[in-house]
Amino acid sequence: MEVSRQASTLRSSGMSDNPEDATAPVAADRVLSKERTDNSTVTDVKPVDKRSLDYVLRSGLAGGLAGCAGKTVVAPLDRVKILFQASNPQFAKYSGSWSGLALAMRDIHKYEGSRGLFKGHSATLLRIFPYAAIKFLAYEQIRAVIIPSREKETPFRRLISGSLAGVTSVFFTYPLEVVRVRMAFETKRNARSSYTAICKQIYHEQASSRPVAASAGPNQSATMATAQTVSTSINAVTPRSGLANFYRGFAPTILGMIPYAGISFLTHDTVGDILRLPGLAQYTTIPDSDAPRKSGKRQGKRRLQLTASAELFSGAAAGLVSQTSAYPLEVIRRRMQVGGATGDGHRLSIAETARKIFLERGFRGFWVGLTIGYLKIIPMSATSFFVYERMKWYLGI
Repeated sequence: MEVSRQASTLRSSGMSDNPEDATAPVAADRVLSKERTDNSTVTDVKPVDKRSLDYVLRSGLAGGLAGCAGKTVVAPLDRVKILFQASNPQFAKYSGSWSGLALAMRDIHKYEGSRGLFKGHSATLLRIFPYAAIKFLAYEQIRAVIIPSREKETPFRRLISGSLAGVTSVFFTYPLEVVRVRMAFETKRNARSSYTAICKQIYHEQASSRPVAASAGPNQSATMATAQTVSTSINAVTPRSGLANFYRGFAPTILGMIPYAGISFLTHDTVGDILRLPGLAQYTTIPDSDAPRKSGKRQGKRRLQLTASAELFSGAAAGLVSQTSAYPLEVIRRRMQVGGATGDGHRLSIAETARKIFLERGFRGFWVGLTIGYLKIIPMSATSFFVYERMKWYLGI
């Protein structure tokens, strides 16, 4: 009887004459302990607070780095595209063909060196970091308000969230964009304008105040003379210089940003959802990438991450669709931005700029440089969204 009690005690304490039996209770205890830990982790998971300062700073950092990475990849193409869009006299002959792109880059490298291909890029980075940071941050914050739950997530709400985010970012960073475009537009071989010189030049540029005769000359119709007189009268009441010069082309930029940013985010998120469908997820997603973090304060359940190729594809699709939808307004914006660098400095309205482009090249004039735009937007948008999503993942947001 005493021996039986001792054997029972040994078994209950995990001790046995059989070594294999002795390890069984310990293993079971470890399994139970792991289950309790896992259950505790799941139970203790806290939803991510997108309004917290920690989330704002981290998402802003991720967005800024994503924008810089995307722009750096395509900086040479961006320089050539601006020269084509703004009808720079030295490069207008090259626009409209793939061979023209190569020839334009050859000329830039020949006369300005390798640095010429990146002219204005430092100004681009100064602009793009806050621009991208604000854009991605604003999208997250606006999306949290407009789409408070999964049930209310619709394509229209995604479109509005992206559009408002784009408008917000442009409002705060547009003057830097004007400076960057002006630096990229310059093609002087022996002179390099500094940021200060460019800013002073833009600030002091004045609208034309030369008198225009109302009467028709030998080569001028009465209608044209009347139009020029009206134009001069309008210029008389238009601010001739100052901070307003840094917002040339701002109206078409806003009009273009509404479809561009909205469709960009909409396309990216929609393609991402498709690639995360159960039938495709095993090929396009990283296993267990949605598991909550087990350390730190950011323990919210994360979104399933796409593989590198899938994420790059969704970003490229977003850029391609959005670029097509907003390109004519982008061409008008570029022409308005460099309006003070050519001619008499007269500020053209959106309608005047569009009419001028149409008279010069017809309907095709609104699509000048689009082939380069496609060549640029695919790697840029793909890189930006890829870096942003990966940075969010690494930063635990």
